[in-house]
Amino acid sequence: MKLVVLGLSLSSSWGNGHATTYRALLKAFAARGHEVLFLERDVPWYAASRDLASPGWCELAFYEDVASLQRFAERIRSADAVMVGSYVPDGIAAGAMVQATAQGVTAFYDIDTPVTLARLARGDCAYLAPEQIPAYHLYLSFTGGPTLARLEREYGSPAARALYCSVDETVYRPVAATPRWDLGYLGTYSDDRQPPLDRLLLEAARRLPERRFVVAGPKYPPDIRWPSNVLRLEHVAPDEHPAFYAACRFTLNVTRADMIRAGWSPSVRLFEAAACGTPIISDAWDGLDELFDPRREIAIVQYTDEVVNLLDHTDHATRSAWADAGRRRVLAAHTAAHRAIELERHLTTHVHASLH
Repeated sequence: MKLVVLGLSLSSSWGNGHATTYRALLKAFAARGHEVLFLERDVPWYAASRDLASPGWCELAFYEDVASLQRFAERIRSADAVMVGSYVPDGIAAGAMVQATAQGVTAFYDIDTPVTLARLARGDCAYLAPEQIPAYHLYLSFTGGPTLARLEREYGSPAARALYCSVDETVYRPVAATPRWDLGYLGTYSDDRQPPLDRLLLEAARRLPERRFVVAGPKYPPDIRWPSNVLRLEHVAPDEHPAFYAACRFTLNVTRADMIRAGWSPSVRLFEAAACGTPIISDAWDGLDELFDPRREIAIVQYTDEVVNLLDHTDHATRSAWADAGRRRVLAAHTAAHRAIELERHLTTHVHASLH
């Protein structure tokens, strides 16, 4: 199969989780014998911080604006499938070009589905117009659960299917290390993720001054008051993620408000941390217990007291058993190889009738 993808970024993981999601999925998809062309808008903030300039498993090309996409019109026209991702700059115009040009399957891959639906409701979504949704043969969604039926019922998608993020288990794996921090968080700043981060990590740090914490990721405002036992790291490159997770006794997962409301929206960090054998403490949302068993694979919390109790009273044997069980779950169901098979199935079966 020849697949063309227009995505936010493949070349730079700075300040976005899209790059690692695309890298894992498309590397595994190419390994199944498919040919992939990834088209990325050439923007200064990613150009200055590229950490994958030349992937060996797909072709990566840059374009300057929507008009310059015409250079790739024949590739888009002749592809078996073309996938447009969320948050693509000028994504509405880029999607219109794809829908007018492609002769194969067209799909919208939404790595931000609850955010997209909230923006569509407000009328300020810059990368997808409501009238475009019925014209995509497939709506591949980061979010599962009831949201899929909503996309079909309210927005007219002919086929909305879950395509969760995943992990490249050949990259994300346990690393031998002595933990430096009791609890770590890896993620770009978001104003609606900050309240749970304050509650579950910063307040825990204030109550446990003898313990060590770390928050890694860009875009945090300068006015945040970090406790003295919380280390701030501006960026951790993907190839350093396994070492980061290995240095944490526990890792924290916190979720954006729109995604908590929708449920069934696992962060890529969940799968990455579990694959690295680090036990996860997560905020609560519907559907999480269908991905991980809260009795033995993940701890789901709502309050600071629960985090403090876990840090103070979980022994090494319990922590190791919990981490091992989480890793086994990811390897059994959430690797990039699993998602590549799902993507292949969606592209070749769900829309067959639409094309003939």
